[in-house]
Amino acid sequence: MSDTDPRVELIRHWLREDLRWPLRELRSASADASFRRYFRIWSHDGATRIVMDAPPDKEDIGPYLRVSALLADCGVHVPVIDAADPARGLVLLEDLGNTHMLAGLQNVSDAAALYAQALQALAEIQLRGNEAARQLPPYDAAVLMREMQLMPEWFCARHLQLPAGAAQPPVLQQTMQFLIGEILQQPVVLVHRDYHSRNLMITAERSPGIIDFQDALAGPIGYDPVSLLKDCYIAWPRAQVEEWVRDYHRLLQQRGAVPGADAREFLRWFDLVGLQRHIKVLGIFARLWYRDGKNGYLGDLPRTLEYVRDTAHRYSELQAFAGWVEQTLVPALPRANQHALAPAARAAVLS
Repeated sequence: MSDTDPRVELIRHWLREDLRWPLRELRSASADASFRRYFRIWSHDGATRIVMDAPPDKEDIGPYLRVSALLADCGVHVPVIDAADPARGLVLLEDLGNTHMLAGLQNVSDAAALYAQALQALAEIQLRGNEAARQLPPYDAAVLMREMQLMPEWFCARHLQLPAGAAQPPVLQQTMQFLIGEILQQPVVLVHRDYHSRNLMITAERSPGIIDFQDALAGPIGYDPVSLLKDCYIAWPRAQVEEWVRDYHRLLQQRGAVPGADAREFLRWFDLVGLQRHIKVLGIFARLWYRDGKNGYLGDLPRTLEYVRDTAHRYSELQAFAGWVEQTLVPALPRANQHALAPAARAAVLS
């Protein structure tokens, strides 16, 4: 954080002059995959808050403010908003602390309790968010396809350096169309779209605290469960994942929902929308490097590709796609990552 950063000076002025907030100290807290940044601030009496910095020429905080209110109405823990200045792209938020769920999961013995809390909160969103979902744009075929197209462009062509025909073969387009048809048959709920261990904070009260929800849409019921249980940042044995999925399906049923004909259909929904998500994420992680200079996500590509490979092998409709993944993508990724992480490659992208 530069001492001459004009956005930091704007934040200091906003806090001290406009809000009369007794600012003692300001430090960088985190950044995410967008242009948003977060700062932790301390008052003279030791109280802390988080300031979201979202430059208005690059980010619109309107969706964040709207979805925050919708999720709060579902009874889950989102940061309380103390103040907001949409024109300047600033939000003053409750501080949910430093410990995200991913850190907590390093102690494997805590996993069951942490996932139980996360799934309980998700159930509140999916069961109590019907009216909220009606106020959100749809997660429709156009959005689903636009997301998946990031994979051939950024992962296959740019990262793996595959020629045009190999980067976007007919089997990939056929698979995308198949997935869209399957996904659109799922019940529609409020979808966070990034409900995973880095966006769930372990808090002293009402844990987890939920963040990074501004891109929420009305979409398939399986999307957020798979974001959590087939997390791109941590993986669990398939048997454990299926047990958590069954537990969640049972929880929804106990609360009066009808999530599919049975647990088997719910698992199919979970897997197939997960394949759509992981196809998208392969493209996003590659784009974060080549477009935005963020190489921290390249190490998560093998795990994400393994989710794609595993799911494709599980369903008869996806066997041709599974063959393409196995023969073309899997062997190419280690070389591509090695090349991208080499000093010369890093310098070329960042120059």
